[in-house]
Amino acid sequence: MKKRILRYLKHIFATILILLTIGVCILVYLNGSLNYGQNEKRYDLSHEGPYIFYENDSIVTVNYVKGNKTDGFYTDQKRHLVNDVITGNCYFPLDSSNFQFPIKYNFEIPKAIYNDGNKILAISDIESSYKTFRDFLISNKVIDKQLNWIFNKGHLVLVGDFVDRGFSTTQVLWFIYKLEQEAIKHGGNVHFILGNHELKNLQGQYKSAEQKYYAVASILGKQQFNLYDQNSFLGKWMSTKNTIELINGVLFTHGGIHPEIAELNITLNDLNQINRDNYYKTYYPKPEKNIDQLILSTKKGICWYRGYFKDDLSQEKVEKGIKKFNATAVVVGHTIQSEVKKYFNGKVFAIDVKHPNDYLKSWPNKKSEGLLIENNTFYKVLHTGKKQKL
Repeated sequence: MKKRILRYLKHIFATILILLTIGVCILVYLNGSLNYGQNEKRYDLSHEGPYIFYENDSIVTVNYVKGNKTDGFYTDQKRHLVNDVITGNCYFPLDSSNFQFPIKYNFEIPKAIYNDGNKILAISDIESSYKTFRDFLISNKVIDKQLNWIFNKGHLVLVGDFVDRGFSTTQVLWFIYKLEQEAIKHGGNVHFILGNHELKNLQGQYKSAEQKYYAVASILGKQQFNLYDQNSFLGKWMSTKNTIELINGVLFTHGGIHPEIAELNITLNDLNQINRDNYYKTYYPKPEKNIDQLILSTKKGICWYRGYFKDDLSQEKVEKGIKKFNATAVVVGHTIQSEVKKYFNGKVFAIDVKHPNDYLKSWPNKKSEGLLIENNTFYKVLHTGKKQKL
């Protein structure tokens, strides 16, 4: 009897082990991970900000969240003229660090085409992980440990989805804003190319945002959609950004170029302007079929397209969309990869990898990667700063 029970138990344990092994294999295959060890500092709102809102064309309010759960929260608010020169301070609770930056109220729409031969470092889908983003840039010598720009005249290209799914959205956005200003002083450029999650935030869609930001909005006396609406500083700033750019002959866009776009009589400036005109309008399919519907589509639009990895595309169709804009290749995020990869004989480079989350541990442990283009050669760059030729 005991032997039968032991055999039975062995079969159960063996079955459980096999199922666990299969589960782990599937998890790894799908680039997934198990999250654990959430750090409680993710909900520390004591110095959250700044959140800047326009009262009118000449006056803004600069807001910081103060207080705590025990004593209560309040807003430290100051009013300024838009011509006032003030310094913003952004605090990061996880390591109690902060960074400062001058706040300027004049925004310019960036160019869509750059051609200077300088090196390019691209990264995508940071998803609100400020520490991950910061440390990757330090390791790859874009900034030093004091967060100063040291990339000289290089191009730092951010290929969308730097917001949502994390607790450091505010820190990430202000960090990009700070880096933009510093890069310009050195003859370099930061290209913040919007992805579908930036669009969602501009449009007030917060399904993927952490609950933290509902609390922040409430403390500020706002609704969450106000955080990036047309009266917010960060919203106005983001709404000037492009969704596709051509840098030294390489296209950068979050999703990709659907074959139907290759058939249009359209320029990069046209693509960007159509998207920009609709940043605050939620897309929905309409009966009429026109260019705008194609560009804005959540399936075929350049911020949403996944066809390079999901559709049965020929090399010819892929290259047609790239050549349409006088490019040699396209770099995209949006569709997650196990590592930075090239497809279609080096015409498509996919750089969306699973980055570490600031406030969570995971298994398997995730490591950041990006793409370096130097002297027309493409490299995968690691979180350590090492590079591997693709």
